[in-house]
Amino acid sequence: MSKKGKWRLEITEDFAASHQLRHYEGKCERMHGHNFGVLVAVQGDTLTPDTELLMDFKELRGHLKSVLAELDHRHLNEVEPFTTCNPSSENLARHIYRGLAAKVAGAGVAVASVTVSEKPGQSATYFEN
Repeated sequence: MSKKGKWRLEITEDFAASHQLRHYEGKCERMHGHNFGVLVAVQGDTLTPDTELLMDFKELRGHLKSVLAELDHRHLNEVEPFTTCNPSSENLARHIYRGLAAKVAGAGVAVASVTVSEKPGQSATYFEN
């Protein structure tokens, strides 16, 4: 039995935004800002026949930038779905994951994970099975 391999592509981007964590009971409950870092991984098992790429990095980056454009330089508590759920790194990672998954649907790749960091050394990753 032979194993079928997969490829994984990763890109990083960032965006700047403010947020307030509801019910935090600490200084992060007050409005503050971050330069959020975003690491995205997509994977698939088939390369394009002509260029032998899983997906062009430029295309993937364009999709990610369009998702992040809705968040960049905004107060996240005023952006859906964060008007009702906390704009935590965990919820941001899930939001970006689902937005990107919708954009790459049918492109031969699946979003493997999205990691969001508020500062170096701490991050939240969202993925689905």
